[in-house]
Amino acid sequence: MIGKVKALLASTVFLALAGNAASTVSAFAGTLDDILARGELRVAVQTQGPPFSFMDKNGKRTGSAIELTELMAKEMGVKITYLDFDWDGLIPALLSGKADILAADMTATLARATKVAFTKPWIHVGAVAFVKTGGEFASLEDCKKPGTTVAVLLGSTAEKSVPNFFPEAEVKAYKGGGTIVLDAVASGQAQCGVNDNTAVAGQVLNYPEGTFTVFDEMLTAEPLAYAVRYDSQDLLNWTNLFIDTIELDGRLKQNLDYWVNSSKWQADH
Repeated sequence: MIGKVKALLASTVFLALAGNAASTVSAFAGTLDDILARGELRVAVQTQGPPFSFMDKNGKRTGSAIELTELMAKEMGVKITYLDFDWDGLIPALLSGKADILAADMTATLARATKVAFTKPWIHVGAVAFVKTGGEFASLEDCKKPGTTVAVLLGSTAEKSVPNFFPEAEVKAYKGGGTIVLDAVASGQAQCGVNDNTAVAGQVLNYPEGTFTVFDEMLTAEPLAYAVRYDSQDLLNWTNLFIDTIELDGRLKQNLDYWVNSSKWQADH
């Protein structure tokens, strides 16, 4: 009888331990597990954001962020799917679960970090102001005049920072992406525009040379980073390690030297 009791107790303990182990495995299953299980990395991007993410003259999706996320998927051993959104729709798409990661030229800010978890920065940029060449506004000081209309992208850091640099200006935020801020200045809807220096450098190429005067002074210094949901700690850790890895082996520098620190990509795309 005692032997049967011992056997029963041992069996009960084993089942309890097995149940706890299963619960532990389930508790640690996360977004990275989901990605690997489905064999697909879903990435939220904006299409009209050269040199980071855009459709080139051959209709091919390309850019700095595109090449880096393709490299992510290759290292994971999965395929990649891109989901296009307007700028103000990127974070909602991530939070809703439509995308696993947000890969755009998005600045990591304290306000945004209350909603999403940012990876370590992979590049630092800054906001610059620009005007239409040949107009009455020809300097940064002109943009500070009372009543000046300054165009920015809705939901961008420029929308928040412009009042600090142009306190007497009227901020006009445009919903969308791509060249929409430059279009506003070119058409006369706004006298000045403000956007990230890398975005402006890529977007002015869509206009005849000399259309805009871009001022050299950097208004801000900002880190760009990828973003995931706060319940995706495994994916966050993996992406941080990915950034460290490609920084150490030179692949990140190679990407940025081609796409951001030079104009080499213009002839190819």
